[in-house]
This record gives sequence, C-alpha cells and structure tokens, in this order.
Amino acid sequence: MQFDRFHFKTLSALVSLAFVAQSAWAVVPFTVRDIRIEGLQRVEPGTVFVSMPIRVGDTYSDDKGTAAIRSLFDLGLFKDVRLEVIGDVLVVVVQERPTVANVEFVGIKEFDKDVLIKSFRDVGLSDGRPFDNARLDRAEQELKRQYINRSLYATQVVTTVTPIERNRVNLTFTVTEGEPAKISEIHIVGNKVFDESTLRDLFDLDTGGWLSWYTKSNRYSRAKLNADIETLRSYYLARGYLEFKIESTQVAILPNKTDIGISINVNEGERFVVSSVKLEGNYLGKEEEFKSFVAIHPGQAYNADDVAKTTKAFTDYFGNFGYAFARVESVPEVDRINSRVVIKLQANPSRRAYVRNINVAGNTRTRDVVVRREFRQLESSWYDGEKIRRSRDRVDRLGYFSDVSVETQEVAGKADQVDLTLNVVEKPTGSISLGAGFSSGDGLGLSFGLKQENAFGSGNALGMEVNTSKFNRVLVLNTTDPYFTEDGVSRTIDLFHRTSNPSQDPNFYQLVTSGASVRFGVPFTETDTVFFGSGFEKTTIKPGTLLPTSFQDYINQFGNSSLAVPFTLGWARDSRDSALVPTTGKLQRVNAEWSFVGDVRYLRSTLIYQRFVALSKKYTLAANAELGFGFSPGDRPYPVFKNFFGGGLGSVRGFEQGSLGPKDISGTSVGGTGKLNINVEMLAPFPGVGNDRTLRMFGFFDAGLISGKNAGLVINADANNLRSSVGVGISWISPVGPLRLAFSKPLRKFDGDRIQNLQFQIGTSF
Repeated sequence: MQFDRFHFKTLSALVSLAFVAQSAWAVVPFTVRDIRIEGLQRVEPGTVFVSMPIRVGDTYSDDKGTAAIRSLFDLGLFKDVRLEVIGDVLVVVVQERPTVANVEFVGIKEFDKDVLIKSFRDVGLSDGRPFDNARLDRAEQELKRQYINRSLYATQVVTTVTPIERNRVNLTFTVTEGEPAKISEIHIVGNKVFDESTLRDLFDLDTGGWLSWYTKSNRYSRAKLNADIETLRSYYLARGYLEFKIESTQVAILPNKTDIGISINVNEGERFVVSSVKLEGNYLGKEEEFKSFVAIHPGQAYNADDVAKTTKAFTDYFGNFGYAFARVESVPEVDRINSRVVIKLQANPSRRAYVRNINVAGNTRTRDVVVRREFRQLESSWYDGEKIRRSRDRVDRLGYFSDVSVETQEVAGKADQVDLTLNVVEKPTGSISLGAGFSSGDGLGLSFGLKQENAFGSGNALGMEVNTSKFNRVLVLNTTDPYFTEDGVSRTIDLFHRTSNPSQDPNFYQLVTSGASVRFGVPFTETDTVFFGSGFEKTTIKPGTLLPTSFQDYINQFGNSSLAVPFTLGWARDSRDSALVPTTGKLQRVNAEWSFVGDVRYLRSTLIYQRFVALSKKYTLAANAELGFGFSPGDRPYPVFKNFFGGGLGSVRGFEQGSLGPKDISGTSVGGTGKLNINVEMLAPFPGVGNDRTLRMFGFFDAGLISGKNAGLVINADANNLRSSVGVGISWISPVGPLRLAFSKPLRKFDGDRIQNLQFQIGTSF
C-alpha cells in the first residue's frame, strides 16, 4: 500500500513537470549557442533576456530550464511559457497575457468613477496592465468593499470580459446598487438606571426620521457606532459608574440586506461617590497651587470628565515651569462595600527642559516668518506649556491651515533639551464666489467676491466685494496687513461705494456713500484688540417721488451732498468657539465714529454684547444686546443719513425691515439717533437631524426701539415705544452662507406698525 502511494505521488510529480518543462525535461546538458524568443507581441525581448538565468555560452541543464520557466512566470506577463531545444539553440515560446484596454462602470451612482479607477489601480487592474483573473477577483472585492462602507450591502457586481484585437480585453463592471442598508432597530440591554430612550438620544446613529435623507443618520457606519459607544461610556463614567462596561456589541444584517439591527449589552456596575482626593508624588512644593486646579468634588458622584480635566490641568501647570515630561496619573482606590472611591493623583514632574529649536513643517506656501511671528515660546528659553499652547492657538487662528499641531521631541544625548515641531497642513485661502440671494426685505441680489487671506504666502489679505441687491448695492476693495509693524499692529485700507434705500421702497430716496478709510489694530493682550483709524466719505441724498420732510429740510439747509472725515475708535474681544455655529463664549465689541472735520459734525457709537451658553450637547441659549446712539456736539444738527434703523432680521423680527422708529408726516420711517435691541434665542437640533449643528431650529424673544432722542435718553425717554415679538425659526448653514428663516408674532405693537410675520435672509445672525 505504501509503495502504491509513493508510486502515485512520483507519477503525479513527473506529469506536472512534463507540463511545465515539456521538451526541456530530460535534455542532455549542452552549451547554448543561441537563444530565440517566439510569441512576443508587446513585451520587449530585453525583459525576457534579463529575467532568464541562462545566457549564450552557458551550459544548459534541466534545473536551469525549470528556473527559467519559473522566473518568466513570476513576471506576471505570460499565461504560458515553454522551452524547446533545437540542436544547441534554446527556443523560448511564450503566450502573453491579454492587456486591459479599458475599464468601464455601468450603474454607478454612489461613487465618482475616478475614485474607483484609482482604487482599482492600487490592486493592479488598470488600463495598460496585464489581465489575470486573480487581479479581477481582487478588483471585484474592492468594489464591493467600497459599497459596504456606504451601507449598500445588497449591491451586486457582474463583470464582463470582452476580448478585442491585439490580445487586449475590455472590462465592464455592471453594478446593481440596490437600497442602502438602514438601521431598523437599536437596543441597549442591561441598563437599569437610565431608560433606553435616554441612552439612545445620546447617539448620532438612529432608526431614521423624516429628515434622514438629509442627515443619513440611519445609515450604519462602524466608525459612527464606535463613537456612539464611547459617548455612552462617557455618559456613565461622568455619573459615578466607575466600573461600567460594554459587554458586547452585535450588528446583524437581515436576510434582505437592507435592514440592520444593533444590540449593545452593558453592565452598569455600582455608582461610586468620591470620598476624598489625595495628592501623591512631587508637586514642586506647590501643592496648594495644584489643589486650586482640582475639579473633582468629594461627596459627589465620580466623574471621569472631572478627573481628566484635573490631570490635564496638572500636566499643563507643570509645563508652565519647564517640566515638559511631567506625568500625572489618577489611581482610584475603590471601596465596593460602601460604594466609595478615593482618587489618588500621582505626579512625577521628571526633569526640567528648555527648547533648543523650533521647526515649522508642512508650510509649502506660507512663509516661515508668517508662522514664527505668532509664536510666544522662544528658542533657547525654558519650556513653557502655556506659551506653547498660546502659540499653537495663534497659528490656528490665522485661518491658513486646516490642521495645526505641536510635537515635542527629546534631543538625543541631552536630557534637559527638547525640540518643538509645529506641523501645519496648508488649505486654500483664496476664494471666488458668485451667487444670488433673496431676502424678504432686500429683494434679489447678485454678489461677487474675490478674497485672498494669505496673498503669496505673505499673511496679507486682499479682497473685493460686489453686491447688486435691489435696495443695497455695495462695491468694496480692501487690504489688510496683520503685521504692519513688528509688534503685531495691523493695518486695513478700505475703498467703498455704497447705495442704500433705508425705507426699502424703490420710489423713495436713496443714500449714496463713497469714500476710503484706514484702520489700525493694536493687540493690547492676547484676546483684546483696540482699533483706530480715519477716513473720508461723501454722502449724497438722491430724492425720490417721496422724500421725508426731515431729509428735505436737511437738503435745504446744507445741500444734498456732504463730506465727512470720521475718526474711528473701537475695541473687540471674541471668545466664541465658532463664528458660524457658536455654542459657548462671548463676543464684545465697541465702536465709535467721530467726525469733527468737514461738512458734518457728529459722534456715533455702537456697543454689542453676545453670550452663548451650552445647556447640553443639543441645546444652546444665546443672548444679544446692542445699543447705538449718535448726537451732534456742535450747533449743526445730527446728519439724518447717519440715523439708525430697526425692525426685521437682526433687530426686532415680525416688523418690516427698517420700519421702526420716528416717522415723517407721510408715515415714512426716517430712523433715529438711538437704537436698542435685545434678542434671546433657544437653539436646538432640527427634528430628525440628530446632533447636526448645521441645521437647527430656535425659539426667540425680541425687543427693541429706535429713538429720536439724543444719547442718554434713548432708553428712559422712549421706553414706552418699545416693540417686542416672539417666534420660531430655522437656521441653516447653507452652501451660500448662513440662512435664517423666522416666523414671528408681535407682542407689543402700535397703530401704523408694518407687520411682516415671515422673514428670511442669507448671511445674518440674530
């Protein structure tokens, strides 16, 4: 029996070798006088000669023949290779693999074809490459993988190979995408303290709603599920459940391949209360200072967020003293009998270090000096964590980079030195915009913008703005040099021409203002900037069919054109976490404009205060207060074309744009010398969009007035003229800018007020 098995294996090996080597097998060794190649079509003969281990003049043997065949097969260019011996001439007969002539996709809707062609190129299947079934299989699997990543599990792929002339093939991938797999159910098992609906509200993934076509929140994604699981874990750890665990996570695809069920099994554990916080290790003799950073509260439930906040604050504070390698660990000492925990904060400051070199990497366009001038940490000085963080933030606020990070590297052989590398990723800082917008108060307008925030990598800004709306036309050219001086004083130059119709009626008067200005910004602190400057502007009142009496009186006395030379002074502080969708922080701004030279003499000032409070992950409370006043310090009256106007979006919603305040005998709003606006909003995610902050709904309360009194009397004298309204609205960060739509109901109004319940506008807040 053993002999038969051995005989069978030997016979099989001989047959296999015969198919591989054919006539080269069992050839008596000889000296090769010549080598000929037959069957080549596109492959160069040199490729074959280089790959073969046999040369003219070599002694041919069976082993060398087998090695030659294997080396040629390894090229992946041939589907058949054999050797023939004619006398002392070795003939290599090959059959080339077909070459891919074209790759075509049919039925693709979910992807851009260029993306798929690139992914196929990575697996070795593209135009001009040799074709084989192994690569074709890998390409099909790659295509299916791409669809699975988009939750399209029911996708079917049929590949057609069509031979064409010159030993080439066309490949056609016909795809039936089907419907995307959607989450039909999410279950959390094992929870006892918090109900399932509360926990599911924490997730970005859900089972869908009427806006799922926009949010795609019911499309399964492993990355999103992992993020939701971490959110769930953080929720428990922040409420005392120190030993909370995710036991398992099951994701089941139903047989129809379009429904997905998710089940998360949890073990809540016991709730622990912090009994005390202990500091252990070396705190540089500054224990009392470190204790001021402790955010953990004995007597309250264990909160992992407070623990992380405390350890980070400790590490940062060590860094302020030059200890770049400080380590702070929180070690919980658990008393399971009494459900208490002692938090031990163990500190090891390691060694003090100073910064040897600061390197900037990734700035392919922006000049080094533009980045380095934002640094507060200096080379050859002690490592200061606060200065490094401030430096990183200042570079990030430039807006020239999509990502900014700082790496700390130890210097080899130097225990007390580190190098800092600031890694930046450049992003496009120039933009050209062309669009159209429509507002209920301003009509249709075409806009064009050309702006370069980082011109030629210098850090200087250049811009142009054009707006052709029905009532407010704008042409502005400006340039800003953020480091006009080495100390960081900025300079901005503006050239402008504006045409506005305050009454929002094409038959009424227009104000045409042209001029230029220069402003300087002086940074007094890291967060406070004072602005000052001057300019000149010429304002012309163009009468229409209806001109308010106050304007006509002004024209009769001073003419319809006036030249002003205003001087400006302002201060700003902005700590909001986002300019578009803020949830925390404050914006404070004061601006004064004083003209004491020229045809008109006036003082005009505006104060703005905005506050944003994050009530939770979903809800934000926002408040805005704006006070404006103007007066003429001399004998001349306050110029009527510098009046404030109120009503509509950005003021008191529910009243027609610019309609509040004193009116002419004809009933036309002429504005006033004082303005007061108070707005309060409660913002929440739009139903069905989860935690998406780009589409939100809000409820609001507005109050405001326009006063004809002088400064100081705007509130007291006209309090009885206060208008107010309530309503609801939608805020959407659209591709053409922030869009806000509001439905309002006036609470306090007077006879003659022009009511407009539905209002919307692009590019405004509050």
